[in-house]
Amino acid sequence: MGVFDVVGPVMIGPSSSHTAGAARLGKMVRNILGEQPIEAIIYLYGSFAQTYKGHGTDKALAAGLLGFSAEDPRIREALTLAVQSNMKIAFKTVTDTGYHPNTAEFELRGQSGKTLKVVGASVGGGKIVVSKINNYDVEITGEYFTLIAIYPDKPGVIAAVSHMLARYNVNIAFMKVSRQEKGEQALMIVQTDQLIDEETLFSIKSLPVIHSALVVQPL
Repeated sequence: MGVFDVVGPVMIGPSSSHTAGAARLGKMVRNILGEQPIEAIIYLYGSFAQTYKGHGTDKALAAGLLGFSAEDPRIREALTLAVQSNMKIAFKTVTDTGYHPNTAEFELRGQSGKTLKVVGASVGGGKIVVSKINNYDVEITGEYFTLIAIYPDKPGVIAAVSHMLARYNVNIAFMKVSRQEKGEQALMIVQTDQLIDEETLFSIKSLPVIHSALVVQPL
């Protein structure tokens, strides 16, 4: 058990789950998109759907999408600041109970036109778990450097990426791969103990089998 499990995170807002966790979730989703969203539809499930206005979850999610941390005092004005940043945000509540009680599903469009769907939850004490990216099953907590790579589902790709990380002395903490159909496109999540720097990322992206790759920094 870590110290934040006992005393909770440094944060703005009344709730570690509904405010601090929501802000961290929004920021992680922005980081995965890799740019400022200009349009976001956020579906709120369970407790998020029932209490999001009272606990400021809507403000916290907007703050995260703006890139603010959980302790940023601008969380209180985040909805106004989002409008001033030309970011359109719509919140929709969902009665489905299939997800964790504090779950949000994001549909984003970035400044470049890039689109992204992400599902994540605030799991207590300000901690988060991202569970889906564009319908691929993942598990991202924001505690590690995270490589996200898209590639064709065929032998040798995982070994090639692992070899490249080892070449740059980057230790793999966790790895998860997901595919929608055998032999089709797959998504690889690699969480590491060390920084994955620009040179390492460039080398991985240069592998002929890699369609795309990005690195998400820890929160």
